[in-house]
Parts: sequence; structure tokens; C-alpha cells
Amino acid sequence: MAVNLPTELLRSFTAIVDSGSMLRATERVFVTQSALSLQMRRLEETLQAPLFHREGRRLVLTPVGQTLLAYAREILATNDRAVAAVTGDALAGPARIGMVQDFAETLLTGVLARFAKLNPDTQLQVRVGGSQELLELLASDRLDLVLCMGAGDDPAAIAVEETHWLGEPGLATEEVLPVAVLERPCRFRDALLASLEARNRPYRIVLETPSLSVLRAAVNAGLGLSCRTDLVGARRLDCEAAALLPALPKVAYVSHQRPDVHPTIRRLAELVRAAVVDGADGPPVRA
Repeated sequence: MAVNLPTELLRSFTAIVDSGSMLRATERVFVTQSALSLQMRRLEETLQAPLFHREGRRLVLTPVGQTLLAYAREILATNDRAVAAVTGDALAGPARIGMVQDFAETLLTGVLARFAKLNPDTQLQVRVGGSQELLELLASDRLDLVLCMGAGDDPAAIAVEETHWLGEPGLATEEVLPVAVLERPCRFRDALLASLEARNRPYRIVLETPSLSVLRAAVNAGLGLSCRTDLVGARRLDCEAAALLPALPKVAYVSHQRPDVHPTIRRLAELVRAAVVDGADGPPVRA
């Protein structure tokens, strides 16, 4: 009698392999870790063979698991193509987008919220993090689309913006400049500190935080100076105060996506680009 391999189990299996652990896989398939363990037990019982073994804390594929992986990817790709053909090219599966904090507030309440409502069969998964982290996730096939920051001459730039000094104007006259920065790695932090050091301008870090909202609150409260593009929504120094401080490099808004993404994700990328570049939600977001 033929043995049927449920696609939901295969999708969970590939998610574990791609993410590297059960815990991280739960973020991709929207089930708890205990439910994911039960799914793998069902799949192993169906095949009558173990798929993973442990090496310390790591899950490693067995020879059977390695063989299954290639077939699982082929089966899932065929399944997704069939669903797309029947449903008019809609994506019945995850759309994984990563973005830096600067874009999160605007996009989450704008184009991404509309996309989620108008594409109920698509599982929108959003990761907010640093540019380097997001690009690594994209390279390891754990994200489909990334919106991050880059150098002003980045060839993947969708827009190039000025970097502005932010904060209370009176702080710019202090002998030792109080500054507020995000934790490393951060392109704006590096630019701010490098510009001050190049001018031999004394400074002290009064706030270091992983949170952009905390940084914005500190800047608006007059605790310290910082720098960012206008996306952050903090008080920008006036021209007179900014002239007392060194110039800052331009920054690029950069979009990257996997080359083989579903058409729905390509359209989502275009909508995100329009929202960032034009400040508009763009046309209807139905896939």
C-alpha cells in the first residue's frame, strides 16, 4: 500500500533543517516546539526511520533525513506551484520579510498590515533586526526579502538619504558632547563616532541601547545627541547647531530578495519599495 507524506510534516521538517533548530523553526511554521516534536515523530513513524540525531545540542540529519530533504523540497515546490495555479498565483505559505527598526513602525502599520489582511492564505513572518543579521538570514534562506541600511553608494539602494544630527540644539555647544547610540553593530553609531573622532571632538556616551524607540525618547528628552535619517522621527538639529558638528555620510535604503521567490513576494517587495521611496501604500496588495 502506498505511503503518503503529509506536506505539513514535510514543511516542518525542512523548516527545522533550514533554521538549524526546533526552537527557531517554530517561528517559521507557527506551531509550538512540543507540537513540532510530535510532527517529526509522526513523520519518522510514517517512514519507519529516524530523521535526526543529536550531536551535543545540535540536531543533525541522519542518512535517511538527508535523502528525504531533497525530495521534501521537490514535493513542497510542486505543491506550492499547484496551489498557485489553482488559486490564481496566490501564495499559500510563508512570506518572510526582515527589516531594520527604522522601517518597522511605518511598514508594520501600513503596507504589511494591508498585505496580511488581503492575503489571508499567506503567512506573513516579519523579523526586525540589524542589517548584518538580516542579510545573513537571507543568505541562509531563512528570509525572502530584506529591507536594511547600506552605504550611500550601495548598488542595491532604492533610495539615498541624508544623515542628520538629532537632539537639543544647546547640547551641540557643550565641551564634551553627550551622545546617544544604538548598540553595535550599527551603521549610524559608527558614522557618528568616526566623525567626532576625525575632528578630535570630545564626547561621552550617555545612552547605549538596542531599542530605536528608547533612543528616540532619549534624544527628544534632551539627554544626548544622535544621528539618523528622517525616518526615526526625532528632533533634528537646526542649521546653526548642526554647523558646529562634523558632516555625516549619506545612507542608502537597501532592498534584497532571494532570486527564486514567489511572484507574490516579488509584488510585496515592489509595494514595500513604493512605501519607502514614495511614502505611499501603493496599489492594492492582493497577490
